[in-house]
Amino acid sequence: MSKVIIIGGGIIGLFSAYYLHKSGWEVEIIDQGDLSDNCSYGNAGMITPSHFVPLAAPGMVEQGIRWMFNSKSPFYVKPAFNTELFGWGLKFLKSATKKHVDKSAGALTDISMLSKTLFMEFEKDTDIDFGLVDKGILMLFKTQRMVEEEQHLAEQATMLGLDAQYLSPDECRKLQPGVEMDILGAVHYHCDAHLYPNKLMVGLIKYLDNAEGVRIYRNTEITKITPNDGKIISVSSANKEFTGDAFVIAGGAWSPGIARLADLKVPLMPGKGYSFMVKQDTSKLMTIPSILCEARVAVTPMNGSIRYGGTMEVGKINDKVNMNRVKGIVESVPKYLPNFKPEVPQQKDIWFGFRPVSPDGLPYIGLSGKYKNLAIATGHAMIGLSLAPATGKLINEVLNGTQPTMNMEVFSPGRFQ
Repeated sequence: MSKVIIIGGGIIGLFSAYYLHKSGWEVEIIDQGDLSDNCSYGNAGMITPSHFVPLAAPGMVEQGIRWMFNSKSPFYVKPAFNTELFGWGLKFLKSATKKHVDKSAGALTDISMLSKTLFMEFEKDTDIDFGLVDKGILMLFKTQRMVEEEQHLAEQATMLGLDAQYLSPDECRKLQPGVEMDILGAVHYHCDAHLYPNKLMVGLIKYLDNAEGVRIYRNTEITKITPNDGKIISVSSANKEFTGDAFVIAGGAWSPGIARLADLKVPLMPGKGYSFMVKQDTSKLMTIPSILCEARVAVTPMNGSIRYGGTMEVGKINDKVNMNRVKGIVESVPKYLPNFKPEVPQQKDIWFGFRPVSPDGLPYIGLSGKYKNLAIATGHAMIGLSLAPATGKLINEVLNGTQPTMNMEVFSPGRFQ
């Protein structure tokens, strides 16, 4: 039996382990933490084929510059004398083109639809209850500019084979009679779904902990990667060496540092996001998640509560909570949903995590190029949970040397080498 070492126990590493285990590999997962609070725990829980436009898109640079002067804005790049940030920024500028968006749209649609199908299969195969609901997602908008933009995106989505329906305010309200809406309209992406990330993470970890041939090493930081003759032969922590036939770097926002141990560059920056939960009032029951378009805020019903989440704060990893960012989320909600008025939560009730953001807005999935037995799986930004099953399946296929389910060219880990 071949053995694979997966560095990173977040949702991407866990689903990679799941599919590799299913195909007969012995699996060892190594994580620097205890797996109790990885990035996906606070995710908005959305499965989003609708997100076929990468972060690096025309207009994003101009919009980002405007947002930088607003402490409550959805997107912020913290200026710093940081060579990594500078290099990332230049690559982002170069990638933010219509040509890049057009090239990426099909691949993002394919991997998202594959992932949604795999979530359905995973639920059936494992009997893990993670609150999977297939009711789509509503994109709510308040301005004429956004009406035109979302109508255009809905047309593109339809051309890509996605089920997108433009709704008037009245049509939107009829879907959820208890939810007041102050909007100009919405697009209902029936192709989307949602789940409860906390239950998914706990259930998947428990499944792997109990699986024969799988072992998870918690609180273990990899400090050395040893190559030989075009292959990785081992990775090491302070007190243990791990040998295997194949290796996967799935360290989320920490992946660049891990990759450097193998003399590889994986350009990405941590994008801090915030979320918090509020118990749902059954008299104004929300059943379909929403994205408040202009505010870039996600509102998701899950586990009897509502999770509010948003912001993308690009900068160094830190443990500070920027309360203005959280206030920005809170203040935006009643502008769209007048009878939803969350209060600013106490700092202890605010979750934050670091999304791994590549400079072109696309994940890195595939073999490293430099080492024939090393795969990279990171850089998924805000859609890591959404794309996790498909990423795990694709990593399994490339390490087994089988034909991948889809064309992975745009996700090549070596595209910035």
